Amino acid sequence: MNRLIVNARVVTSGGGVLEDGWVWMRDGGTIGAIGRGGVDPLPAEAAGAERVDGGGGWVLPGFIDVHVHGGAGHDFMYAEEDGLRAITRFHTEHGTTGMLATSLTAARDELSAVLERVSRFMSGPMPYAQVLGVHFEGPFINIKWKGAQNPAHILPPQAEWLEDWVRRYPGVIKLQTLAPESEGALDYIERLASHGIVPSCGHTDATYDQILAAAGRGLRHAVHTFNAMSPYHHRSPGTVGAVLTEERIMAEVIADGHHVHPAGIKLLRSAKGTDHVILVTDAMAAAGMPDGEYDLGGLPVVMSAGVARLKEGNSLAGSTLTMIDALRFVVRQIGVSVADASRMASGNPARQLGLDGVTGSLAVGKRADALLLDDSLTLRRVWIGGAEVV
Repeated sequence: MNRLIVNARVVTSGGGVLEDGWVWMRDGGTIGAIGRGGVDPLPAEAAGAERVDGGGGWVLPGFIDVHVHGGAGHDFMYAEEDGLRAITRFHTEHGTTGMLATSLTAARDELSAVLERVSRFMSGPMPYAQVLGVHFEGPFINIKWKGAQNPAHILPPQAEWLEDWVRRYPGVIKLQTLAPESEGALDYIERLASHGIVPSCGHTDATYDQILAAAGRGLRHAVHTFNAMSPYHHRSPGTVGAVLTEERIMAEVIADGHHVHPAGIKLLRSAKGTDHVILVTDAMAAAGMPDGEYDLGGLPVVMSAGVARLKEGNSLAGSTLTMIDALRFVVRQIGVSVADASRMASGNPARQLGLDGVTGSLAVGKRADALLLDDSLTLRRVWIGGAEVV
């Protein structure tokens, strides 16, 4: 659909804001032009475009969530097509236009089944948030920092598994989280990088030096920074110290007010800079659902007042966060500008996945994945590839 959004504050790919801005989304699903003030002259192709009054609100690129386990009562570990549609629909309702289907620590055949179901789903029409690939969180992690991961399936990296997955499902695995201190992890990290998969640290007891050594072999991502990793101490900086100071590593954060204190998020952004922080939800099946009992990777979870914890041990078990709430949190509680928060929620994850030439920001020629927010940052409309999702 040929559409022209006018009278809005448009966050541009360079991080600027066009006051009284406009965005033209051309037939075919790409962005045709962006500007400010008067919209004339426009190409003849834009004649007759449906005009959308932005009401002085914000136009942002769609959010990209690289760490999300599920939502609306469904989990990527088990979801068939109906469940995958339910998950993507739920998160689209909260501004996500692209995501990585994130697994949990499980047996090899269960992880292979995730790849089979997700790759099949990706090959068909996806009317809601686009599943961009798979994020394997585990099973090659450290049992000491297992968090809400099933300890029965934790083991050292298995190169044979990776080669089999890559052969059978080329291009589907986009990111894998592991403990860099585990046996064979450095060689495995190199293998991941050689296949174009982003190597990530998490659920790890690695020392500062071990993380730096891993970065030298290709590590460039950290999941849910501060959570499930060796903490910072001024004489033993640990994983957290390495993530904060190593510029080769992009750092996720769960900005829900439960996983990380606002001061921790301020510290992370101050240390890493806006360009090296990624907002994620780590949302589980309970996201969007009422309080009650749920399952996360075979482990019983209780959600109370919207906070999910393991029934045994009381560890935080994923989250019920949405991307629009994460953006609002860092704007309102951390003092991040809307433009910078947008980069953390869209531009940075797109760049980390090598998709910044396609999506993640509003620029001519990119896919028209766009959001309209009002002045209070309430999400009003969502477009994916120029098509409005109702």
